[in-house]
Amino acid sequence: MKKLIAFLMIAGFMTFGISNLVVAQEEQAQTEQTEQVAAPQEATPVVEETVPATQPAEEAPVTFRESIKKQFIDGGPAFMGIVLVILLIGMAISIERIIYLTLATANSEKLLKGIEDKMKNGDVEGAKQICKDTRGPVASIFTQGLIRYQDGQSLDEVEKSIVSYGSVAGGKLESGLSWIGLCISLAPMFGFMGTVIGMIKAFDDIAAAGDMSPTIVASGMKVALLTTVFGLIAAIILQIFFNFIASKIESIVNDMENASISFMDILAKYNNKK
Repeated sequence: MKKLIAFLMIAGFMTFGISNLVVAQEEQAQTEQTEQVAAPQEATPVVEETVPATQPAEEAPVTFRESIKKQFIDGGPAFMGIVLVILLIGMAISIERIIYLTLATANSEKLLKGIEDKMKNGDVEGAKQICKDTRGPVASIFTQGLIRYQDGQSLDEVEKSIVSYGSVAGGKLESGLSWIGLCISLAPMFGFMGTVIGMIKAFDDIAAAGDMSPTIVASGMKVALLTTVFGLIAAIILQIFFNFIASKIESIVNDMENASISFMDILAKYNNKK
């Protein structure tokens, strides 16, 4: 439940933030257009007095954000909006996974050393407390092993419980990856669909005009291809996050396996002091 609330909060903040930005930029663009319409009546005398006739008027440079916003609007709100929502959902899941995996990472060597120090004196309860005070799946696996070890089960049974609980912990680490993969697949698909629909609209415009004008063709193809470009950009961004999360999971799983082997060696070494 906490993960779902955090996911919805992140997606909501990102969605409302970008929506407010687009609305503000559209209002700014409308204001600039209104000022340009009213400007010639008042600005002409000032230009004649202060600016030489031979000096060309300098245009304000277009920022990267304004350029992206213009391309987004040109692509059409339907499919561009869908691609944006897919990107936001994928980003929200990715951020939640990165935070979870970061919190799941622990110093296994320090944990094993603390367990071994307690097991030297036969203090199984102290070893359990060290595991409970340590975050991450490795400590949870060790806790399950120590519980069964303290109950008098054999080392083979303890090892089986560690393997079983390790599989469950590994499944929790991989939770959410399938949704990120789905977003990676959907983003370019909706982009291609927008391209196809945009091309159909372009041909409809040509048929309505009754002329194969280069202006009509170029304008329609630009709008059609923009959805594909944004879909591919969204997929590339999410793919980078996906690979980072997968590598993080692989690192944690390898650490779990190596630490579990060392943990069983410790139990076997001090089994007679139980």
